[in-house]
Amino acid sequence: MGDYSSIELAMERFSLPLLEWYRSVRRDLPWRRSRNPYHIWISEIMLQQTRVETVIPYYNRFMELFPTVDRLAEAPEEQVLKAWEGLGYYSRARNLQTAAREVVEQYGGTLPDTLEGVSGLRGIGPYTAGAILSIAYNKPEPAVDGNVMRVLSRYMELEEDIAKPATRIGIEKLAKALIPEGAAGDFNQALMELGATICTPKAAHCLPCPVMEHCGARLAGRVDELPVKAKAKPPRPERRAVALIEGTGGNAGCILVRQRPGDGLLARLWELPHVQLPQPALAEGPGAGDGTRTGLASGRGAARKRAQALAAAADSEAAASAHGRAMGELAAQLAEEAGIAVVPGAWLMSAEHIFSHIRWDMDVYRCRLAASSLPGGAGSAIAAEGAAGYNGSAIAAEGTAGYNESAIAAEGAAGYNESAMAAEGEAGYNGSAMAAEGAAGYNGSAIAAEGAAGDDLTVRPPAGADAGAAFPGNYLHGMPRQDGLPPAYRWIRLEEMDEYAFPNVFLRILNAYKAALCHQPGRIQIEADASDVSFPL
Repeated sequence: MGDYSSIELAMERFSLPLLEWYRSVRRDLPWRRSRNPYHIWISEIMLQQTRVETVIPYYNRFMELFPTVDRLAEAPEEQVLKAWEGLGYYSRARNLQTAAREVVEQYGGTLPDTLEGVSGLRGIGPYTAGAILSIAYNKPEPAVDGNVMRVLSRYMELEEDIAKPATRIGIEKLAKALIPEGAAGDFNQALMELGATICTPKAAHCLPCPVMEHCGARLAGRVDELPVKAKAKPPRPERRAVALIEGTGGNAGCILVRQRPGDGLLARLWELPHVQLPQPALAEGPGAGDGTRTGLASGRGAARKRAQALAAAADSEAAASAHGRAMGELAAQLAEEAGIAVVPGAWLMSAEHIFSHIRWDMDVYRCRLAASSLPGGAGSAIAAEGAAGYNGSAIAAEGTAGYNESAIAAEGAAGYNESAMAAEGEAGYNGSAMAAEGAAGYNGSAIAAEGAAGDDLTVRPPAGADAGAAFPGNYLHGMPRQDGLPPAYRWIRLEEMDEYAFPNVFLRILNAYKAALCHQPGRIQIEADASDVSFPL
């Protein structure tokens, strides 16, 4: 590590060259064209764990819809969530709107310019507070994200684990001391820019680095070793069966969707009905015995491997048996939870969705409702059949009326994976996961709650409500219950998808299905590489 006994020497060798470099090469990004604290705030929240290229169109559209704090505060929540759809981490959008209302009520619609004031807003932690105060108000506050911790750890050859809170606090103090007078906003953005474009997690580009001459890690040959960071525990896998239920008769051309509960994981978003398969099925489900189940445990690439294996083995007896068990469990659980009798017909695709602590390994089945599927109908019979285990050949026979000719061989065509979240710092802005920003402790906001293990996915009306009353989300949004359907369930046409906010994985499944129908209405066929649907939280 170099001699930085005086802050003057550090300024001369690091801060000033970095600042000069940034002002000559900085990228032209829409949020950099303004010092408006609202614009800075929105951009910083969107950029958490998300690539710059992904954020730009979302930011522009969000600013068109909600150009001021007041407009955001007054907007219906569903409109905000729909504008956020595809970015993931939906608690960020909810916290934004909550904080916007706090700004309107407590500060007259203008973000406060003090650390105490801005830190007191919902969902704003140390990094976001520092970014707003330095960039919008030029206050000498540090904004330390993964990029900044990586740059300073390498330059100063720091040995401490950046995953530890104490290390972060120490780097925040160092970053604040390095801020040149009167240039807080540009300096903080320079650190982020260097980490995003030059001092990247892998294959750092040392030659064009403006501060390489005195970089401790480069001089010691340790660029690839630093920063020190303990590996996070991998998410727990859960296997899920998803029902893509097509309407018939008066509901022909519709898909059955449901709204999630008002609190917890992916609160109030819409989804396809799905169930968690029991643990024994995890080892014996589709892909078991042919080498693909091992691949599932690796996480990234799992959906692709499973889709390819299942498509290749679609006609095999083992695959039919495995799918039969999964479809039986799907029908049984939906009958028990919602009182609907689902008749699965064929496997469509595989998908993967990653939270912080959970990974959903999902198989999607094309289904229809039995004629007597509504409450009081054949639900118990379906449940009994599912408990005993569906027979693969029986399902094939059941599905011959239009179901056995359809096969989506992979999850979506090329183009549905472009908004996947970036790994730490890859061509990003804020770089590493700033999970601490939303963790409990920053005014109770919990981005991590979206991925908390063990969330109850059972559909229930609110406590104390009439059994036939609307779902919690419908209470909030005034959406009436559709005749004959359980609470939270609705038939929608594919062209109505724009009116509902879906988690990314279900949006992509529906888009793939929609594209296939448009391509060949009488026969669903997608021939493209399967892709992961990965959103670490």
